[in-house]
Amino acid sequence: MYEYITGRLTDLNPEEAIVEAGGFGYKIIISLTTYTKLNEAGSEAVKLYLYHQVKEEDENLFGFFDKHERALFLLLISVSGVGAATACGILSALSADELTEAIITQDVNRIKKVKGIGLKTAQRLILELKDKLSGGMAGDFQFGDSPAAAASPVRAEACSALTMLGFQKAAAEKVVDAVLKENPGLSVEEVIKRSLKML
Repeated sequence: MYEYITGRLTDLNPEEAIVEAGGFGYKIIISLTTYTKLNEAGSEAVKLYLYHQVKEEDENLFGFFDKHERALFLLLISVSGVGAATACGILSALSADELTEAIITQDVNRIKKVKGIGLKTAQRLILELKDKLSGGMAGDFQFGDSPAAAASPVRAEACSALTMLGFQKAAAEKVVDAVLKENPGLSVEEVIKRSLKML
């Protein structure tokens, strides 16, 4: 229902921000990561990307400093047993990049360190989100020096195109990763051309 809000930041603490827009003050639940970024920005004029949660007896607005963090939040709440408050807690303990890296590298222990997240939930997060994050579903993400990770948008498009051409997803991903490992700066078209020669 709501995409984002722009307005004047009138109050801020590690759990929520009050943004005045159009004469109304909106209480928006935020992660510690968003709180830190808002603090660093040091500006009264803010823009937060929103998620509108509607319960039987309550409504909440969750706000995120950027689209990448919100995309991760939406992926988190798609996992069984992970609610909006828990997802916000995860993004408070780990930045969007740290969480994405932990899931892609299957670092169960790192995720388990988040308060309220046990072994089973950590494993479920990895199981359900690893492929989605590897495919770039949470935006243009990169970590470390991994060429495949740095080229995730290119990787995602190339894999999608090869799958549409009738190749098995797993085989397409394996070949695309191999191509990008040797030539990380290639365009989507070039990756597809080289991958076709190897499939």
